Amino acid sequence: MNRQLILIALMGCFTASAFAGSAWETDFKRAAKKADRKDRYMLLDFTGSDWCGWCIKLNNEVFHKPEFKDYARKNLILVEVDFPRKKKQKKSLEKQNADLALKYGIRGYPTIIILAPDGTFVAKTGYKRGGAEKYVAHLEKLIDKYENEPYEDSAAKDRKKGRDENREGSGK
Repeated sequence: MNRQLILIALMGCFTASAFAGSAWETDFKRAAKKADRKDRYMLLDFTGSDWCGWCIKLNNEVFHKPEFKDYARKNLILVEVDFPRKKKQKKSLEKQNADLALKYGIRGYPTIIILAPDGTFVAKTGYKRGGAEKYVAHLEKLIDKYENEPYEDSAAKDRKKGRDENREGSGK
């Protein structure tokens, strides 16, 4: 009897630790420290978990699948930034989520923000068809682009384009 209880307890510990890496954080500051310490990218899921149809679809088709969970466990720190209508949240969590939505210019749900381990903005995306494997490939492409091409925001691109057009027009 004691051996069975010990075996069950050990199995529970191993199972819990296997899924601990893909658990969703809600505390952004704690998640950011973890991302920096573990040198992992952060995935922020801006969601309406109890009312947004596309958010629920993204969860069911991607985030709950083993392919995504395996990738996330090894490569990401997951942060749920939720705006529920039925579930109650602590005021501090509501404020944190509202501040993050303002900071990243969130206009709809689901919106996914990818941050580098140091907190630098990498990409903004959302729901994509194709399931977990395609979504993981999509995330890898966004991260690869960030790692291999210097980031330039759209305003900087517009300023550069304007300078280039002025140079071209100056010789006429």
